[in-house]
Amino acid sequence: MKIAIAEAKAQFAEIIRRAEAGEDIELTRYGRAVARVVAVEVSVTRPLVGALAGKFVVPDMNSGDVEVAAMFGTDA
Repeated sequence: MKIAIAEAKAQFAEIIRRAEAGEDIELTRYGRAVARVVAVEVSVTRPLVGALAGKFVVPDMNSGDVEVAAMFGTDA
């Protein structure tokens, strides 16, 4: 959607609502595009500690391979 800056002033809340809904709004001055209003991409942040809890099982590095077990000082 293209809209003149003067008109955009009167419809600011509507322009923001449409941008949040995913629409790109071009602001024009004398018919020439000068700016674009788009929604901000919000990333979901999760704490790193414990983020993968329950997603995988850490293998037992001391069982099955004699050479690896020797490196860690245990019996295979």
